[in-house]
Amino acid sequence: MEKEIKNQIPHCLIIPYPTQGHINPMLQFSKRLLQKGLKVTLVNTISSSKTFKTINLNTSIEFETISDGFDDGGLTAAKNIETYIETFRRTGSQTLTQLLHKLTKSNNSIDCVIHDAFLPWVVDVAKEFELYVAVFLTQACCVNSINFHAFKGWLDLPLLEKEIVLPGLPKLEAADLPSFLYKYGTHPGYFDILTNQFSMIDQVDWVLANTFYELEPEVVDWLKKIWSLKTIGPCVPSMFLDRRIQDDNDYGINIFNPNSESCIKWLDDKPKGSVVYVSFGSRSSLSEDQTEEIAYGLKNCGRFFIWVVRESEKSKIPKGFSETLEKGLIVTWCQQLEVFAHEAVGCFVTHCGWNSTLEALSLGVPMIAMPIWTDQITNAKFIVDVWKIAVKGVGDEKGVVRRESIEDCIREIMETEKGNELKNNAIKWKNVSKKSVDEGGSSDKNIVEFVNELMLRRKKF
Repeated sequence: MEKEIKNQIPHCLIIPYPTQGHINPMLQFSKRLLQKGLKVTLVNTISSSKTFKTINLNTSIEFETISDGFDDGGLTAAKNIETYIETFRRTGSQTLTQLLHKLTKSNNSIDCVIHDAFLPWVVDVAKEFELYVAVFLTQACCVNSINFHAFKGWLDLPLLEKEIVLPGLPKLEAADLPSFLYKYGTHPGYFDILTNQFSMIDQVDWVLANTFYELEPEVVDWLKKIWSLKTIGPCVPSMFLDRRIQDDNDYGINIFNPNSESCIKWLDDKPKGSVVYVSFGSRSSLSEDQTEEIAYGLKNCGRFFIWVVRESEKSKIPKGFSETLEKGLIVTWCQQLEVFAHEAVGCFVTHCGWNSTLEALSLGVPMIAMPIWTDQITNAKFIVDVWKIAVKGVGDEKGVVRRESIEDCIREIMETEKGNELKNNAIKWKNVSKKSVDEGGSSDKNIVEFVNELMLRRKKF
């Protein structure tokens, strides 16, 4: 019987924070683990499982649910983020314990729990069951390092110095740091989430990061001195990178209904590199003022464009604007990777969320950086000044990027020699990112190492 148990395939339980931007990379990593021969179950909250739509999920990943304490509405049903996180900790711990008992009784027991860093309480539950634990960091390692310094008290807050020097990072201005640090005291609930994600990191067996070594070598090397860190990204569907996971051309879960067919059909008759693609992600919200500036910046630049405006944001579009478009298409959502892969797309106007950044980088699309808050600020700094694949829209005294600046950025990428340099750099990073997840690449090696280490530890256990 003991020999039979040891020969069973190791089983990983994946627990993301229940938003699109966290589920997508962890689901994608799950597919990589399946490819390497592991069994995977992904845990969603009851509330988010009611919202997310499963499409094209050709995988043997199993799904389970736990409760965040707000089964009808999730975060939107909570009084504030602080209430949500505390209730999720309490109720999530109870229901995760129940789930682990259920899986054990059904001979479907778990060997390793891989949890989103935003949910550090998972470690306590997993350790009660004597399970191996890996924490999954969904942000860039440059951002993780900055937030870790804040957590450890190695970064004096509020910031007094204009220039910040941290190991493994280039010199940064205070304004380059994540907004919760630069504007210390704003959104304390989110500040706590971003710093407390490291509260249990010294008790886990592995630290997994959605990046690749070649993109952030200096800071990764520094973090590896203090964590058992493995870079395993970019966590993007395989058919857009190494193509080793058959039919993996989509994450498989969406909170919105994408208008993919209409987008691709619209792009098909546009000249190569002629289209500006604009999207601010699944959660970011723009002011009416900023929305208007984007609208007329796009219209006035004279270029073809696709602009993703979520249903909840459509009322901010200037009245009558949509009816006057000759070169633009406005959609509520689309399959972004398919758009990036289309040869007609010439640049991407982005909020610099980490998933969107990795997607554009992996598909070789230069960017116009218009960050809004949190890690987007730091991502923009690296996109523009370190990886050199973007220009940045400069905001005015109100923080609004005006239409003239947007027009200038579009022209700089689409029409100038600097734009050609950015495009060449983007293609370079596309090739490097693909190589990292292909057989023998840096991320592929790390995933293989993780799987082998888990199998070895499990046998010893």
